[in-house]
Amino acid sequence: MTPFSSLSGSDGGAPRRSALGEGRRSLATLICGALAAGGLAAAGVATLEPGAASASSHREAPLISGTPQYDNTDVYAFVSPDKPDTTTIVANWIPFEEPAGGPNFYTFADDAQYDLHVDNNGDAQSELIFRYTFRTHRKNGNTFLYNTGPVDSLNDPDLNITQTYDIDLIKLHHQKLVSKTRLADSVPVAPSNVGKASMPDYGKLRKQAIYKTASGAATFAGQADDPFFLDLRVFDLLYGGNLSEVGRDTLKGYNVNTIALQVPNDLIRESANQPVVGIWSTTQRKNAHGGWTQVSRLGNPLVNEVVNPQKDKDKFNASSPWDDAQFLKNVTNPELPKLIEQIYKIKAPAEPRNDLVDVFLKGVKGLNQPPNVRPSEELRLNTSIKPTAHPKRLGVLDGDNAGFPNGRRLTDDVIDEALQVVEGELVGAKNDLGDAVDKNDKKFENYFPYVAEPTSGSRGQLAKGTSSGTDVRSQLGDALRPAGASSGSSDNTVLIAGSAASGAAGILLIGTGLAWWRRRMQRPY
Repeated sequence: MTPFSSLSGSDGGAPRRSALGEGRRSLATLICGALAAGGLAAAGVATLEPGAASASSHREAPLISGTPQYDNTDVYAFVSPDKPDTTTIVANWIPFEEPAGGPNFYTFADDAQYDLHVDNNGDAQSELIFRYTFRTHRKNGNTFLYNTGPVDSLNDPDLNITQTYDIDLIKLHHQKLVSKTRLADSVPVAPSNVGKASMPDYGKLRKQAIYKTASGAATFAGQADDPFFLDLRVFDLLYGGNLSEVGRDTLKGYNVNTIALQVPNDLIRESANQPVVGIWSTTQRKNAHGGWTQVSRLGNPLVNEVVNPQKDKDKFNASSPWDDAQFLKNVTNPELPKLIEQIYKIKAPAEPRNDLVDVFLKGVKGLNQPPNVRPSEELRLNTSIKPTAHPKRLGVLDGDNAGFPNGRRLTDDVIDEALQVVEGELVGAKNDLGDAVDKNDKKFENYFPYVAEPTSGSRGQLAKGTSSGTDVRSQLGDALRPAGASSGSSDNTVLIAGSAASGAAGILLIGTGLAWWRRRMQRPY
């Protein structure tokens, strides 16, 4: 863009300034001064410093990056560690949720179908779909608040914005509908964790959002800490061009909206003799014609981020596994090893990369590859492999067959695993590449839904003079006083009076400025 200072009139001289422009600038100056006098004086009670923002690898394709409610960030599938006769699927949406991002906090879309797909015979088609659909409810439309007081339960009258959801189990055969069964109705969603004052016991709210169905499944939907841990500065010329940008979990402190489903193994696998299932998720959005359009798809991590080039990203999000032959070249001739060779002089493995096809499109033979498999991008899990009490972050690469790429656990370090495999770990090029982020910043739970609780919106420093035990205040005077101060505190009275006086002065200045500006605009010059 051309700087304003370089703009000039048509005669090539100094920029012309209209009387209207001068008037607006003068008015703006007065208003800014008024705001500074009043608003900033009141704001002197506390100084707020926002956290630094950065881009997310979750925003993997051009179209979906503009509609985060429909953007599926990650999929996990693992045999439940505390219930090994069940499988847990975790899928996340809405990348980079800033915990204090109100007043419109984070909800699932009402005009979307959030689907968890299961392929239980390796034909790259869905035999089962668990479909989640949501409805938003508002108690009070005359307030801007998400909640109007402390929230103690999911049906608390002070929780102004709530959501519920239904689950349908859709059974298919060769993409033809066999049956559709309602598994759950009007299940409450765990809300966004607004802060300690609004939600003093968020763990209680989460527990209330866990629902068990009559079929033996368990479900949860709501906000959670983003479980993906990595250094996203990989996109700055692969960690700064000299590996100087590693070791920082750039998703630390951000939340996502989570759907978690725990189902009996026998419900999703073809049989005990064929226990391998392929899992992925999609989002369909209602279009202008009342139909549904798929806008997001995710199975294995990082595929649409770093395997598919720009020209294929939106196409992949709208595609289905049985059509994945169109993306085969992106796997057999990947770009990433060439970039690593160019920047770090580490020789790229020879192509075509059939080792990547075996791992990411078929499954590892003898571990999680189903018979007669059709190559396709799915997260494949052998449900007969029992969970280990001591998971290794590198999963199968480190001899732990219960981990990635046999499914994906929350603790699996998929960045390090993927980097090492892409750089030829399975074809004789042993390496220890990684991003120096080896675990999540928060500890995962030992029970369903396993994901960590979301970061609270009240994180960060408190205002000067307050304590972590501050109670919610219902009156303006209390709200402006530091917690624990007496009602007759002269310092606080001076602060409140000074802020109010400054605010009144600001309003007077704005009124004076408006009157002056109107008179000036009536002049003929």
